[in-house]
Amino acid sequence: MPSGAVPDALPDVRSIAVLRANAIGDFLLALPALEALRAAYPAARITLLGLAWHRDFLTGRPGPVDEVVALPPDPLAAPPGERLRARRFDLAVQLHGGGRESNPFVRKLGARVTAGLCTPDAERLDRWLPYLPYHHETLRYLEVAALVGARTAGLEPRVRVTAADRAEAYRVVGEVPRGAVAVHPGASDPRRRWPPERFAAVADALGRPVVVTGSEAERELVLRTCEAMRAPAIPVAGTLGLGGLAALYQRCDLLVGNDTGPRHLAAAVGTPTVSVYWMVNLINHGPISRARHRPLVSWTPACPVCGAGSLEPAAERCPHDVPWVTDVPVESVLEQAVQLLEAS
Repeated sequence: MPSGAVPDALPDVRSIAVLRANAIGDFLLALPALEALRAAYPAARITLLGLAWHRDFLTGRPGPVDEVVALPPDPLAAPPGERLRARRFDLAVQLHGGGRESNPFVRKLGARVTAGLCTPDAERLDRWLPYLPYHHETLRYLEVAALVGARTAGLEPRVRVTAADRAEAYRVVGEVPRGAVAVHPGASDPRRRWPPERFAAVADALGRPVVVTGSEAERELVLRTCEAMRAPAIPVAGTLGLGGLAALYQRCDLLVGNDTGPRHLAAAVGTPTVSVYWMVNLINHGPISRARHRPLVSWTPACPVCGAGSLEPAAERCPHDVPWVTDVPVESVLEQAVQLLEAS
């Protein structure tokens, strides 16, 4: 394990593989580390080992990634294929988690140097740091980048919106009204979902044009939010790709939502956000700055139905998929939203 001193960049690095094969929010939180790698190795080709959606979203988009190799849906179930090993990467960086499954995969790439995180039971890489549960993901992966001499002053992810993104948003939504606010009531984990009726109350109180966004799986939440509003809203459920959604958010003055990938996407295109977080998730995934991003924190320590706790990382999850964040009042979310809109 390296000492506390930050090492210099490695010599003669022409190719870098980075493993980060998960969801949009996870990728965006690791984007500053990818930017740091690009700054430290400007002549190297950076290959993201990701999923099909990474390829679709990043192909042709300015940023630190030169290419995406789309791994199978269960990317770590088998060792990397011969084509990947034959590329003989100079550097392989694991930004995928604690390394129990990902480090053997990265080792088998055959790179000259490997770097990443390790839980106590994970295979060690050439340069590594311990994986500890409560640590902001962006800072965690910037520390990994520093293991190979990559440093950056940028902590917030940034995503460039392209002309194709704007064309997609216009084709689906049309012209976004001036002063619009986006509302995103969904989240992949039902425990992180603030009730749609509360989002509707905030949206009505703001008195702005409102666009309610969600995936196809979140269509019911989108429609419930729109139906609960007194004023009409534009529902956008499952009709935009990530690029089009980024363009839509960039046209909005604010996003109000849950702790979810679209919140990170809105922030990455420069839109202020107000979001509802469960306290533990705020530590690892919350916005770092407060000038333009305001998280409201739920302090619920246990399941509202059965009382099962979930503060310990190894705690077994209870079967109740009910919201844990209902202690966050409408008035608090509205106050922060008004402040950000008045400051814009």
